[in-house]
Amino acid sequence: MSSLRPPPRDVIEAEQRLLQALEAYAGGAVVALSGGSDSSLLLHAAAEVLGPHNLLAATSRSESLPAEDLAEAGALAASLGVEHVPLSGGEVDIEAFRRNGPDRCFHCKLHLYGEMRELAERRGLAHVLDGTNADDGEGHRPGLAAGERRDVASPLAEAGLSKVWVRAVARHRGLASWDKPANACLASRFPYGTTIDRADLLRVQRAERVLRDLGFRDLRVRFHDPVARIEVPLEQVSALLAPGVRERVVDGLRAEGFHWVAVDLEGLRHGSLDEPLRREPAHDGA
Repeated sequence: MSSLRPPPRDVIEAEQRLLQALEAYAGGAVVALSGGSDSSLLLHAAAEVLGPHNLLAATSRSESLPAEDLAEAGALAASLGVEHVPLSGGEVDIEAFRRNGPDRCFHCKLHLYGEMRELAERRGLAHVLDGTNADDGEGHRPGLAAGERRDVASPLAEAGLSKVWVRAVARHRGLASWDKPANACLASRFPYGTTIDRADLLRVQRAERVLRDLGFRDLRVRFHDPVARIEVPLEQVSALLAPGVRERVVDGLRAEGFHWVAVDLEGLRHGSLDEPLRREPAHDGA
């Protein structure tokens, strides 16, 4: 990640496309801020173009968002002089979210963007913006349909910024989150059809914190209760299994109620629980 160095002239040109795209939102906006590199860059650029007084940064105060991300989102907003509004995070009370079908993200985002739209209307702001980038149309992304339903705009995608360019522009602007690993909400750790509740979301959050406290940044703890399946990049598997580290991981995850702790030998794959949706059905005689 740290070796990413696109030509400076191209980075500046990409930054200018984003700033120009944001000019269309002069009526002010609520920015969906998760604390990741995409939404952090969006807020940073929007504060420059629209002014902090024309913005609100909104973050879901939900068990599906790691507490560290909520704190980082608030700190970034404060550093820019933008008011930060934690939202209710009530998606765990939605039956379709708890049921955890393949459309789970649609119901979560529909609820979240609805709260943001209501907030914008109360504060007299014309727009709701999110950090969807130009890569995010790939794969299984039901949350995008929720954004369309709530008339949410995506300036990063409009400016043609893929994840590589989001990171490059964020680095150019000095954002600490420029190389922060992508980290989907904690609900994505649960296989489809596995009921999601608050207690289990918090178990996963604490389990992942065990690994982060040991220095692992890019990781997932998949919830196959009573099994915890750990995904880290393949080049980090040996570090995970090193004497002293392995025991601390096992002890930490057993303390969260997992009876068995497994390491995925395919390594970290973002969206790995979507893989069954992409597989062709078996045919007789195959």
